[in-house]
Amino acid sequence: MQSVPVGEHVPQGEQAIQSTVALEGDGASIADARRHAAEFLARVQAEHGLSISQRAVDVTRLVVSELVTNALKYAPGPVLLDLRIAGDMVEVVVWDGDPVLPVARAADVGRVGQHGLEIVMAVAQGFEAQREPVGKRITARIALADDSGGV
Repeated sequence: MQSVPVGEHVPQGEQAIQSTVALEGDGASIADARRHAAEFLARVQAEHGLSISQRAVDVTRLVVSELVTNALKYAPGPVLLDLRIAGDMVEVVVWDGDPVLPVARAADVGRVGQHGLEIVMAVAQGFEAQREPVGKRITARIALADDSGGV
């Protein structure tokens, strides 16, 4: 297993619930990251009584998979995956050592692959990319409950 838990905590006096894992290397790290996300949400539901839809779990796993895949493929060195509950959202934050911010490509039905960022932006309720003093941080926000007003 290529992932190393960095920390999990509930800050005193706050509702924030967070878990961070460091990832390195191969495709097994991507599967580990997806599994970590599902286990984190199950733990949050069991220990904190939050209602989390199956859709939220599935979308979170998809977003984690896409963001971690991109980070491992295009950035040198380790990747940090941070999952946190912020109100009625789960935030998926991926840090990597490459300072170049991702750019969504124009839609092209003939293009094979390289649709990860488009997928993330389509399924997440929020998305942002920020340069850090070292590398960048990508954040996607996913609603914990099903969006009854959505498509």
